[in-house]
Amino acid sequence: MSGRHFAPQSEQPESFAFTAENQAEAEAMIGRYPEGCAASAVLPLLYIAQRQHGGWLPAAAIRRVGDMFGMAEIRVFEVATFYTMFNLAPVGKNLIQLCRTTPCWLCGSDDLRAACE
Repeated sequence: MSGRHFAPQSEQPESFAFTAENQAEAEAMIGRYPEGCAASAVLPLLYIAQRQHGGWLPAAAIRRVGDMFGMAEIRVFEVATFYTMFNLAPVGKNLIQLCRTTPCWLCGSDDLRAACE
């Protein structure tokens, strides 16, 4: 299994801040969780940050989300690298992903992979 890494430093912005609209959306999302469980909103906040940044998550966005919850950056990075829907580097206009888990393989994902190749 390959590791997931941030884009090169030359492509990383120095800082990240949510736009006013996205900050309001993030706060509304946090408000959906019970008191003491707000950190559960880390997943939707990463999605908002990725959407705002053009389809990928820079390290500064991961730090910003962690700061919002008082979480260590590594904990947020663990979430971002666990889910394949998060991109840690710029991606093309069209991103094609193919599931290669055992259930998908049993249903013929190898044939789809061959067709894509």
